[in-house]
Amino acid sequence: DVQLQASGGGLVQPGGSLRLSCAASGFPFDDYAIGWFRQAPGKEREGVSYIISSEGTTLYSDSAKGRFTISSDRAVNVVYLQMSSLKPEDTAIYYCAATPLATRSRGYSLLLSYNYENWGQGTLVTVSS
Repeated sequence: DVQLQASGGGLVQPGGSLRLSCAASGFPFDDYAIGWFRQAPGKEREGVSYIISSEGTTLYSDSAKGRFTISSDRAVNVVYLQMSSLKPEDTAIYYCAATPLATRSRGYSLLLSYNYENWGQGTLVTVSS
C-alpha cells in the first residue's frame, strides 16, 4: 500500500522557518512525483511544490518561489519542504501526495491536486506572533 506520512508542522513566528518531512513507502519512489499541497481554512487546496527525485526536477508555486525549497533523500524515501520567511498567510494544513509519472504529464499540471491519487494525513503549520 502507498503510505505517506507528513510531519514537522507547528507554530512559528512570522519570518521564521520550518522544515516539513514526508516519509514515503509502498511504491517505487523514483517512479513517482511527490508534491506538497496546503489548505487554509475556507480555501481550496493549492499546490506548493513538487519533486521528481530520480530526475532532480522541482517546481514551485508563485507563493513558494524564493522562500521554500523542496528536496529529497532517495536513500530513505523522504521528501522535505524547507520553508523560510514564513508569513501568516502560509498558515494551513500541509499535505504531501504522490502520483505515478507514467500516467502524468509534467510541468505545472503536477501542482494540481486532482492529478494525485495518494495522500498523506497532513501537518498543521501556523504562522503567528
